[in-house]
Amino acid sequence: MGLLNLFRKKNRQEDLEEDVLDEEIPKPQIYSGMRVEVTTLSGYMLFIAKLVAPHGDRAELYQYSETTVSRETDSFRVQIRGYNDREKKAVHMEGTISPGSESTWHVTDLTILKLVNERAFFRLDIDIEASITTFSGSADRDQPCRLVNISVGGVCISSEYEHFVDDNFILKVKLLEDRPPSAMYCRILRVTEKEDSTYEYGCQFVKLSETDQDQIAESIFTVQRRKRSGTS
Repeated sequence: MGLLNLFRKKNRQEDLEEDVLDEEIPKPQIYSGMRVEVTTLSGYMLFIAKLVAPHGDRAELYQYSETTVSRETDSFRVQIRGYNDREKKAVHMEGTISPGSESTWHVTDLTILKLVNERAFFRLDIDIEASITTFSGSADRDQPCRLVNISVGGVCISSEYEHFVDDNFILKVKLLEDRPPSAMYCRILRVTEKEDSTYEYGCQFVKLSETDQDQIAESIFTVQRRKRSGTS
């Protein structure tokens, strides 16, 4: 019995030592493969990328969306916003980028500004017609609404119909006139009752593949670019 107790004490001691080591080793705030959105310092979205090989104050960006930035440009300062899946938090950074080969950008002077509990994705304010299909009762119900803003992670819509947190629906919206409508499965996270007897719903996209997210990001980028240039 004495040997068994000694063995148990040893295991408990090893577990305690592992816990201490886990606490001493900080979890990385950024890591290779993190999806990020690159914007100007004033908040204008430039492109979507993967953050690769971060080391010290340097990293690489693999761009995979369109961009209006010329690859002949000199280096310039940008905001970089990503989402840490391990910490479930948004990571706000700044850095200086310069063009590399093909779709690669070099990042220098990379600085982590903050790690916060908030949405990670660029949000585009917009005002267009949309509709939602709810799943209440024996039949589906289509309801008109308006899109207030949209990001890769979710939307805010305005509606005269009352719904509740955790309600699910399908959002149908045509973000661009020359492209087919999009249909996205959503869950309500936040409800705000407005003074004009309407409701605003902060919603999260669910069941989206990475390809779906990339397509939404591309649409948001195109809408922003056309709004800025004054084209439809």
